[in-house]
Amino acid sequence: MRIYLDHNATTPLREEVAEAMARALRDLFGNPSSAHAEGARARAAVETAREQVAALVGARPGEIVFTSGATEASHLALHGLVAAPAARGRGLVASAVEHPSVAAPLAALAEAGRPLARIPVDGDGRLDLAALDAALAGAPALCACVWAQNETGVVTPMLAVAERCRERGVPLLTDAAQALGRLPVRFDRVPAAFLVGSAHKWNGPKGVGFLAVRDGLELVPWLRGGAQERGRRAGTTNAPAIVGMGVAAVLAAREWEARAARAAALRDRLWDGIAAKVPRVRRNGAPEALLPTTLSVSFADVDAAVLVEALDGEGIAASAGAACASGAATPSPALLAMGRTPAEARSAVRFSLGSGNDEGQVDRVLALLPDLVARVRAAGAGAS
Repeated sequence: MRIYLDHNATTPLREEVAEAMARALRDLFGNPSSAHAEGARARAAVETAREQVAALVGARPGEIVFTSGATEASHLALHGLVAAPAARGRGLVASAVEHPSVAAPLAALAEAGRPLARIPVDGDGRLDLAALDAALAGAPALCACVWAQNETGVVTPMLAVAERCRERGVPLLTDAAQALGRLPVRFDRVPAAFLVGSAHKWNGPKGVGFLAVRDGLELVPWLRGGAQERGRRAGTTNAPAIVGMGVAAVLAAREWEARAARAAALRDRLWDGIAAKVPRVRRNGAPEALLPTTLSVSFADVDAAVLVEALDGEGIAASAGAACASGAATPSPALLAMGRTPAEARSAVRFSLGSGNDEGQVDRVLALLPDLVARVRAAGAGAS
């Protein structure tokens, strides 16, 4: 039996979600934009899902814009706001540890001439709030700050960041893809302008997500061609996936506290075992400010990609950094931002826990890991 410890990359689809999607695929074949009865049935299901997603994040249903996932949602927020007349000529601010779906479009805007200030983090991945204050004083058009970092699991004090942005009149975009379903994420309590989510991070389907947009914000469409999503996102509405996301949102809202407590206990069991059994390891991220699901560990003198391959051979799925960067030769930008050397960054393995994991699985990993690390270290020393 395989052991899946890569829940930050994606999560298993819940049976309730799969059943709801199957019904929608079979019965809701009408285009939700059509005026006839078949279209109306599909549209009603989409609007029910909008209410369910809104309830999960504490937003109004009208503030939810459905997208193909977090990447599109981030692009819609970034380009949609920057293209607005009020943002012309103004710079951008972002944390140094953004997910690539935010970091890459920001870099593209910077290459096109938009000033970009990156806010540093300390050795434990915590945001430098003094540096943020200084950057916000320049009246940027937007600040982007990830709610929970995908590789290390470090959680941003989002209320403190959002209050700073609000006081200075700077719209805040927060990528909450990793936080949703694991932490209390509330758009009604944190004064962000935009909040990004993706269903497959909380046991929903892949290929669907959302952008929560604060009422009253001007947002230029990123995708054009139709009037869907109140003119903010053109394209035929993916009703079955949206229905599935709605069901996953209901389950996450109901179960997140129990899920989080369970995952945190397993994460701590795993770390305690690694620290006791494997020499020369280092935990990445402030232990008191981590996602309950996430454990990033650097193994000295280990190529993480090789170790992940060895784990996979033993039936254990983990990740060398982020799944989005698999196969990349460059070390993790997030770990480099934390002051790790390139070698240290390349030695980091991310274990992320979730539904289906138990103590027996963690103990199985701990039984195998010391020997696997020793073998990878020996092979590396022999090759050098």
